[in-house]
Amino acid sequence: MFEPISRMMVHIGSFDAVRGLRAKRICGSIKSMSKSKQKQRCAWANSDEQMRTYHDEEWGVPMRDSRALWEMLMLEGFQAGLSWSIILRKRPAFRSAFKGFDPKKVAKFGEKDIARLMQDEGIVRARAKIVATIEGANIFLAIQKNGQKSGEDFSKWVWGFVGSKPIQNSGPLPAKSALSEKISKELKQRGFKFVGPVIVYAWMQDIGMVNDHAETCFRRKALAKGQARG
Repeated sequence: MFEPISRMMVHIGSFDAVRGLRAKRICGSIKSMSKSKQKQRCAWANSDEQMRTYHDEEWGVPMRDSRALWEMLMLEGFQAGLSWSIILRKRPAFRSAFKGFDPKKVAKFGEKDIARLMQDEGIVRARAKIVATIEGANIFLAIQKNGQKSGEDFSKWVWGFVGSKPIQNSGPLPAKSALSEKISKELKQRGFKFVGPVIVYAWMQDIGMVNDHAETCFRRKALAKGQARG
């Protein structure tokens, strides 16, 4: 199964000590045989229907909603050491287990909730990641509260790193970038965990901060024209 190299590096090494072992990103595109799949896509999107749908409808589409941005960052944290396809398959269960990723509800989770989540086979049962998500909810709420005074909520803060305009990448693509390292550092300073530069770069791709669709992919031009979501 092919995936963007930023994701592959999360699987291979998981954490920053081994993330320097980069490989070239596989993001070519091929034609599927059936009529409904004749569009050219990034190569990793042709591995299965789930990945294809995610690629066509979500990956790289600019996301501006603060809560949704936080949810995606938390899911990326759970992906560390695993395949993104696993997280996608488990996403409905994650949303159910974490109360729709409502940060106000998640922030109130205690030991009983952690014990419940550790028994939930539908999600990734990693205590450190579960605790990090609960802590992340509290951090997110603090940012939002401060944003009411400063006028800069989580979304504005995140998108401020790129001047609110997605980066249009071309050519060989990295597993991480100088910008993902900067954002990673600032997220860590705020208290977030599982936000190394490789995870952050994958997050940037997810939320459309960077358009990393292949030059021949049918989604590239649509996104370059400014297609957005909530």
